[in-house]
Amino acid sequence: MKRVLVFGGTGFLGEYLVEDLLLKGFDVYAADLQLPKYFDTKRFKNCDILNSKQVSEIIDGNYDFVYNLAGFSSLDRAINDPYSTVKLNIMGNLNILEAVKNLGSISRFIYASSAYAVNNKGSFYGISKLSSEKLIEEYQKRYGLKYTILRYGSVYSERGYDNNYIYHIIKEAILAGKIDHPGDGEEIREYIHAADAARLSVDILSDDFINQNVILTGAEKMRRLDLFRMIEETLGSKVKINFSKDGYANHYRITPYSFHPTLSRKLIANPYIDMGQGILECIKEVHKNNQADQ
Repeated sequence: MKRVLVFGGTGFLGEYLVEDLLLKGFDVYAADLQLPKYFDTKRFKNCDILNSKQVSEIIDGNYDFVYNLAGFSSLDRAINDPYSTVKLNIMGNLNILEAVKNLGSISRFIYASSAYAVNNKGSFYGISKLSSEKLIEEYQKRYGLKYTILRYGSVYSERGYDNNYIYHIIKEAILAGKIDHPGDGEEIREYIHAADAARLSVDILSDDFINQNVILTGAEKMRRLDLFRMIEETLGSKVKINFSKDGYANHYRITPYSFHPTLSRKLIANPYIDMGQGILECIKEVHKNNQADQ
């Protein structure tokens, strides 16, 4: 049985990843600062990735694969806090790399990057992700560390994590009857359900993806305006959509690619969770959580 350690394993995508690894027979543990909601706490190890001693103690030679999903995942939050962003995303990742390198027995290191690593509008968040990618590539050159870098697109699901954009706009549509959007609605995204993203994040453990950069995104392009109309139609009630057209100074509009770093391979889930079904599950979960809060 292969053993896996997932830093950031109790975050939004992390919990889905741990669940999928368990489902596929891996002996997996999550290293994070908050307890898991969706899997057994016996799989949890408390760890701050900025504490290099703690990271080294948690990683041992019995692990085959180490994932790093930890760090800032909110672009807007990162823009307003460059120091913490660089410290957590780069130095935290460096602590994990050092611990993995010193052991020399890990089969592969898998890093959760972002489409903003290849975009010049990602501000400090994109810079931190690209810097971490470059560090990983350099560790491979100098120390022979095998890696896979995963550049995630727009991930969503029915779980109410802080960085789950679609869940929160559906919640706003249900509770307030409106959606406030800091853009013109013409922005294009390729949404991927977190369950599909997690499944693909396990599939890349095959040898085909050693020392590869992989893009994990949805199968279909969708305008933000079409997403809002889809939510409105699924709800069956009028939703007021407010555009401010001033919030995309640090977000890409149509494509994340604005320069050309390391060549990436694009991986799409097949089959995948249909966008309409994903929205319906979000709506059901918002109603369920709202009733529980009352």
